[in-house]
Amino acid sequence: MIGPHPRCFGHLLPAACAAAIVSAACLAQGTATAASPAAEKNPAKKEKKLTKLPEKLGTHVMESTPLVFRGRRLMFHSRRVDVPKPDLDQMYLWIADQATGKEVARFGARHSLGSAFVWGDEVHVFAAEHSENDWFHDIYHFRSADLKTWTRTLAIRREAGEHLLNSSVCRDERGFLMAYESNVPVAFCFKFARSKDLDAWEKVPGLVFTGQKNEYSACPVIRYCKPYYYVIYLHAAIPGHNGWVSFMARSRDLATWQLSPKNPVLEAGEGEGCNNSDVDLIEIDGKTYVYYCNGDQRTWGDLRCAVYPGPMAEFFESYFPPGAKTIEVSAKR
Repeated sequence: MIGPHPRCFGHLLPAACAAAIVSAACLAQGTATAASPAAEKNPAKKEKKLTKLPEKLGTHVMESTPLVFRGRRLMFHSRRVDVPKPDLDQMYLWIADQATGKEVARFGARHSLGSAFVWGDEVHVFAAEHSENDWFHDIYHFRSADLKTWTRTLAIRREAGEHLLNSSVCRDERGFLMAYESNVPVAFCFKFARSKDLDAWEKVPGLVFTGQKNEYSACPVIRYCKPYYYVIYLHAAIPGHNGWVSFMARSRDLATWQLSPKNPVLEAGEGEGCNNSDVDLIEIDGKTYVYYCNGDQRTWGDLRCAVYPGPMAEFFESYFPPGAKTIEVSAKR
């Protein structure tokens, strides 16, 4: 997330963590899939939980997406230095080899807040462009079949006076769906757009996610596990918890959302700063790996990872226990 609190930082993925990344499940790239059966209701079994791994994955990267392209395990990153002010010469998009941490692609100068999506024989990246003097403007689409030559086209144009920030893409039965962050009408909120080919995008009218009380709802990551859309997004500080925390919500239609009764999904713990933000996730060999940024929302941060010992659909379901009371919020405007 970004805004009045400059972005956290992160860096190269070490080989130790890369060894855990084996293959990408369909949902990691947003492909629609049926939800898995609910976990066995056996009180003798230990409840599965999301567990943070102790390793710090580095500094000076953020908005990271794990991906597999043509059998190669990669990590997409946005690089940005915001302190004491944005350094546009150090703002770009890049991809690293997970096994070695070495850079394999660099592109998108003066773009940040990106996410990556593999579809067919191409890598697709969506990122916001930073202006010379007026923060972030529109969201652009980068695509490449060889990680060397990249084409750039406009994906989402901002409205008058608006700034567009983070974005995330998934696939459903209708094509592709994007959740993208805006500072209007609430700083911050997120909106939606659809595409049939990842190139031409149409905004979904009349829908703006602003949480329960028109509240700070930043940097969403979206996935589709039939019949639900799930988002994990950054929520402002709440009583009894440490700083900015990550919430989860689900919806069948993008208009009516249920907040997880187990929120927050992530919050800064011992040895961390005051935020857990910028979530992205992938399913690997039946486990769900959740990447996030930890820091102080101002001057420092690092990329970290947590693991849930089950598939992604089960991970999402676990935050909505059967019979648990949920809070419903409307995205209709």
